[in-house]
Amino acid sequence: MTKIYGIKNCDTMKKALNWLTENGVAHEFIDYKKAGVAERNLPDWAARAGWQKLLNTRGLMWKKLSDAERADVDEAKALQLMAAYPSLIKRPVLDTGTQLLVGFVPETYASELQK
Repeated sequence: MTKIYGIKNCDTMKKALNWLTENGVAHEFIDYKKAGVAERNLPDWAARAGWQKLLNTRGLMWKKLSDAERADVDEAKALQLMAAYPSLIKRPVLDTGTQLLVGFVPETYASELQK
């Protein structure tokens, strides 16, 4: 079954979850803040999607980080930051078992999930 990871009260998550429901895609929602799965899954997600795609540098949490935390970010530092602050992970992360989609773009969901 498709698993969708994110934060329940995120607007982008709500759009993605609505899209999945409206298009009949069976899925399991996992709140990665509450379930504590982010740190365990981050190495796999980074290998499959790339850490740059996972790291949300446009959100409020990124802006709240100190200058030192935002400086010289490489993969190891990005994974460490995302594990410490799960809100830094771009939402949603959708895992079909074979594919990993990061972020919500309706056209991408349609082309990748309705095959």
